[in-house]
Parts: sequence; C-alpha cells; structure tokens
Amino acid sequence: MNASTPTTRPLILRHADVVLTMDAQRREIIDGTVVAEGPAIAWVGPGAELPAAYAEALQAGRAETIDLQGHVLMPGLVNTHHHMYQSLTRAVPEAQDAELFGWLTSLYPLWARLTPEMIRVSTQTAMAELMLSGCTTSSDHLYLFPNGVRLDDSIEAAEGMGMRFHAARGSMSVGRSQGGLPPDEVVEQEHAILADSERLIGRWHDPLRHSMRRIVLAPCSPFSVSRALMRESAVLARERGVSLHTHLAENDNDVAYSREKFGMTPAEYAEDLGWVGPDVWHAHCVKLDAAGIALFGRTGTGVAHCPCSNMRLASGIAPIGAMRRAGVPVGLGVDGSASNDGAHLLGEARQALLLQRVGYGPAAMTAREALEIATLGGARVLGRDDIGALAPGMSADLVAFDLRGAGHAGAGHDPVAALVFCQPGAVALSIINGRVRIRDGAFVDLALVPLLAQHRALARSLCEGARHPHMG
Repeated sequence: MNASTPTTRPLILRHADVVLTMDAQRREIIDGTVVAEGPAIAWVGPGAELPAAYAEALQAGRAETIDLQGHVLMPGLVNTHHHMYQSLTRAVPEAQDAELFGWLTSLYPLWARLTPEMIRVSTQTAMAELMLSGCTTSSDHLYLFPNGVRLDDSIEAAEGMGMRFHAARGSMSVGRSQGGLPPDEVVEQEHAILADSERLIGRWHDPLRHSMRRIVLAPCSPFSVSRALMRESAVLARERGVSLHTHLAENDNDVAYSREKFGMTPAEYAEDLGWVGPDVWHAHCVKLDAAGIALFGRTGTGVAHCPCSNMRLASGIAPIGAMRRAGVPVGLGVDGSASNDGAHLLGEARQALLLQRVGYGPAAMTAREALEIATLGGARVLGRDDIGALAPGMSADLVAFDLRGAGHAGAGHDPVAALVFCQPGAVALSIINGRVRIRDGAFVDLALVPLLAQHRALARSLCEGARHPHMG
C-alpha cells in the first residue's frame, strides 16, 4: 500500500526505543515507528521519517497512536509445537520424574478422560499464556479424541482468542495390543482419521495470505501410528495443499524403537514415508544424526525445537547449530504444558540460547539468533512468508516489551539482547492481524480471571476422576 494514501484508519506505533524488524537487512531502528493498516503493515522506519500522510492523519485525529517509549517493538513470536490440552495436567505427580515413554504411559489414562469442554477451555488458557509471552501465531497438535472430542472444539475456541492458528489434526492408530505405546482405548481407526482429516480441511483450512487459520495433518509419532497412515496422510496433505507434522527422534528410546520396528533411523523412516520437504516439520529431533541433518537441509524439512521439554524429560540437547548450518529450517516450540510446565515463548528463546551454550560452547547461539528462530524461523517452519518480520505487506502481528522494570534494570546497553539474556517479561502490547489484543499488559477483550477459574476446576476434575473413578 502506498504510504501517501492511507485508505483505512491507520494504527501508528511511535517512539519505540528499538524496532527489531527481522527484515531482509535485519534492521534495528532506534526511535522507530511502525504503521499498520488493516491486517497488514504499511510502513516501518525512524520516527523522524514518518510519511507526511501519516503525520497529517495523526494531527487530524484520523489515526490511532500508541507511544512505545521504553519498549522494544518486534514481530510476534511463532510457536511451532504445542499440545494445549496438556495445560490441564501440569506438574502431575505421577509424571514429574520420567523420561518420554514413562511420562506418556503415566498420562494417557488421564487424557482418555478429556471432554470437548476441557479442550475448549484448555485451548483458550494456553493461548492466553502464549499471547502474554509475546506469541501471536501458534500451531497445536491434538492427537486424542475421546468422549466426543473433535479438533473443531479447539479451532472454535481459538477463534474467540484472535490468535493466528495452525490446527494440527493429530492421530494415534497403533495401540498397545499392536505393539504401540498408547493404550487401545485412545487410538482411532485409520479410515476414520483420514475421513475426518478431509472434512477438517474442507471446513476450516484457509490458504490465503494473512490467513488466521490453517489445518495441518499430524499423525502423532512412529510409535503410535502405522506406516500406511503416515503414507496416506502425506498423499492427502499434498493433494489438498496442507502441511504435515509429527514427532521424530525425540530421545534414545524413540531411536531404538525405529531401529527395532522398522530397521531404520528416524530420518530414514521419514524419508521412506515421503515425510520430508518444505511442507513438513518434525518436533524435537534431539537425536537426529548427521545424515538426517543433511537430508533435512537438502529437502527443506523443518524442525520444531523444544528446549524446555527436552530438558524436563532428559531427552538431550538438539544439535541446532549443525541444523542451521546445514540449511534446516528451525523454529521454537513450547511443547505440551505437561512436559514443560510453562508456555512462555520468549522464555523458550532464552532457554534455547542457554542450552546450546551448555552443549556446544558460548558462541553456539547469540541472542539475536534465538530471536530469529522465534520469529522468522517459526514462520518458515510453518510454511509462511507473511509473518515473522516487520516490513510493508507483512501481517500486522507485533509485540512490544517494556524494558523499564526491575528485571531489565541496567540492560539499556543492548535492549534487543536484553530480551533474551534478562528475565523473560510479559508482553506490554500485542497486536495480531492489526487488532490490539493486549494493551498495558492486559487483555482488551478477554475476561481472564473467570477463564482461569474454569480451567482450574476442569483440571481438578480430570485428575481426581482418573484417580478415583467412583467419584468421576
């Protein structure tokens, strides 16, 4: 859009201490200004260079303006892997001290009691937490559908939050009786999975630029679905132009399972099934070997890096530096709230930096690289070229962090790096698709306190009912 001829009431974000653009030149603009018109960004630059049309609109009261002195303004963060329903089972005692397979085995019986109401409320609660941490786009991987649960429950809940959403239709089809990990009562028939996947794409998928909602096909993992379902899901996704997502190479047991059951490494298994390419991303990949990294780099296959979850479950340190050097698209994921016990995406960026340095030395990741992975990296992993940077024509997804509090005192030498090195703060301002969602640190159109009360009651009901079935 031509900055000299605004056609809608522009939103002008002024006087940010720094605008971190993540644009092609990676500009960091001191005393920066961003103008949004409708769902898109119209202009980005130093405040002193604001085009006359916008200056005149300001003078005449034909523009909304927000002053951001003391703030860093940047693209909204992108979360590439989550299980939002798991916010109901945080810090469950039975699963506090287990690795992946033991952790899952402890929690499957609780998750088998999920209801549509639980999915709706947990989705909104998880999104609220993400938004407060600076996230504006999230994927979510829902792979259990007991008691009448449908992915629609999650999608409809997300509509009310105004968050950009990639809803991943997960699935499990190989239960314990067939050599899989999940109990038989939480798996589905494969024909039903594929039919529902087709229905969801037709009902909900929006492929257009600035889309707020996309569908992803996401069979859960090599240890819970068949080869046939993986292959058929890939065929269907490519016929309908949607992305593919699954878990891969998360820990040593995961790799051992692939070798024993399929005679292949996880990466070889993915390639054999057609699960590589720029329309595919895999969660974790902690144990992706050198050949797998090279394969993913050649094919543009993405990785959702989930450092907190990988530490919580003692899965290991993913070789993110090697992946990025090989050209692998890498984004961040908070993973499920029961394997992270938090979902603070800026905090996840900080943890990514710290964990890489523990594993590979102090130069393994810089603060700016961590922020790039959290923005542009996530956009690329999700197959989007309209989010992750502040530039004209990009989606108007912006967040601002106030650096004037105690947690950032003395960090004015480099405000951008301070976002990662210092205490991860709550967002002061969140704008998604051109709409202000959080202002002065508070939601503008969400009653958070009653939502959290409802979530607490459902979490208590879910866990107590599983432990005391006669009370359920």
